Amino acid sequence: MTTHPGPVRHIVPPYLLRHLAATTEPLAEYARATLTRDQRYRRSRAAGTSRAAGRTLIAAPGASGPSRLISDAGNVERLPGRSARTEGAPATGDAAVDEAYDGFGATWLLFSEVYGRNSIDGAGLRLLGTVHYGDGYQNAFWNGTRMVFGDGDGEIFGRFTASLDVIGHELAHGVIEHTAALEYSGQSGALNESIADVFGVLVAQHAAGQDAAAADWLIGGDLLLPGVKGTALRNMLHPGTAYDDPRLGRDPQPDHMSGYVQTSEDNGGVHYNSGIPNRAFALAATSIGGPAWERAGLAWYDVLTGGQVPADSDFATFAELTRAAAAARFGAGSVEATAISDGWATVGVGQGTTQRQPGTAKVDPHADLLLRRTGGFAGIPRQRKTTLAELPPADRRTWQGLLADDTLPLLAVGGSRRPDAFAYCVTCPAVELDVELPEPGLPERLRRLFERTLTGN
Repeated sequence: MTTHPGPVRHIVPPYLLRHLAATTEPLAEYARATLTRDQRYRRSRAAGTSRAAGRTLIAAPGASGPSRLISDAGNVERLPGRSARTEGAPATGDAAVDEAYDGFGATWLLFSEVYGRNSIDGAGLRLLGTVHYGDGYQNAFWNGTRMVFGDGDGEIFGRFTASLDVIGHELAHGVIEHTAALEYSGQSGALNESIADVFGVLVAQHAAGQDAAAADWLIGGDLLLPGVKGTALRNMLHPGTAYDDPRLGRDPQPDHMSGYVQTSEDNGGVHYNSGIPNRAFALAATSIGGPAWERAGLAWYDVLTGGQVPADSDFATFAELTRAAAAARFGAGSVEATAISDGWATVGVGQGTTQRQPGTAKVDPHADLLLRRTGGFAGIPRQRKTTLAELPPADRRTWQGLLADDTLPLLAVGGSRRPDAFAYCVTCPAVELDVELPEPGLPERLRRLFERTLTGN
């Protein structure tokens, strides 16, 4: 099977790396280098020019067990690296190699034993991984063909193979790609991250034989080194409490829709807002009791593989599908269905709750709007400060829709910046929006709207 270039899923979000980039050397240098590598890799993937080897994946010869190949990049940024351990080979003594090998096996076992799934694609896909990637690389990611692990910086992060839930998280991104294929932006992107967290933590709980009550619900708890003021990268049961460290900053994840983060960074806040569905799952699983992979996990897996969840699903749609899946599997009045419904309601997603979602917010017609056009060969800016109420009715309605949803932030993220081209800067303090949109690739209807707004015609 041949996969296609798509967003690279990193376990450490960019906002956290930016905090580290503002600290003292050499930690800041490692963080800047990691950010640069990640951005370069994203651009190459978007352009279809990734050098990652093995884009055509090889199915395992049978369904009796996993087929694993762990490679060693030798602390350079070249994939796949030299072969270090193949399926059935003994331990090497290299902790990163052996942890990756064992973590792949634990992930395969969860999906096989609990969900009847043979590897990532359900058909025995070979599990490929590369360890010792880069020098001081502070991340791990799934690139669509393989898992890639850095060794960390030695001050904040240790080696990324040390955390089983991180390994499970990244391989779960592969499962998502082969099933629901959730778009990696906005709420669907946050669901993509959350589902990867859910199955990542279930891999660790399954391997440890833990039930929901005994689990810590931490993602990346084995990554942070002594001296860091924090317990993990994310806390699924209590989002926003994972760390509070001068170098890392404070965990920014909201635990309720009232705190939903509207932002143009991080693919529309996928690592921020994943805390909301994460908490819904953790609350449901702990309320149900017993092994989380057997009850709440089955409902999530049924939705993931059921063919009904849209690729651009929002939280409310996914929540309703999990309620329906629990009712279908366990009964409409079952403990499982009730706990899942209550979990979503507790985080502000569900019937009778107040939700703040992109596209549903009411924008005050008297809100200030500043529009600037910059760039061009002459470099002469134009701008207009107005309110929505001053605009013609049709344009006012269009602007209200644009300011209420995530269209402009997503266009800003995906825009193409070219020499001497114009760019439009849109600022609206009422909705905490401040984005720059390159003119190349901007839809014609938006260019016309921007020009009418600038000229007042």
